[in-house]
Amino acid sequence: MSDRAPIKMLHDRILVDVDQEAGERRSSGGIVIPATAAMGARRLAWSRVIAKGPHARAVEVGDRVLFDPADKAEVEVQGEVYVVMRERDVHAVAAERLDAGSTGLYL
Repeated sequence: MSDRAPIKMLHDRILVDVDQEAGERRSSGGIVIPATAAMGARRLAWSRVIAKGPHARAVEVGDRVLFDPADKAEVEVQGEVYVVMRERDVHAVAAERLDAGSTGLYL
């Protein structure tokens, strides 16, 4: 089997590329807070959808999605690390194609 075999996501699974820069934050005083710093509450993460299964209906390839990194399953594909999750584990979707009047928020 070739290392370059195509990958097809099944059911409602999505493959996302985690935004690595979103992990680090900067305080109001300019101090860099690493993603590994312990926090009182769990922090959600943004990522970009790379592939989706045929039963994923609310997300499209290229959308940004918000999810809980504690519930993630990582996989390495050709040297890149991605996260595989079910569509139901996505908390929010940010995309140009969405109706702007539905949330009142702009990311």
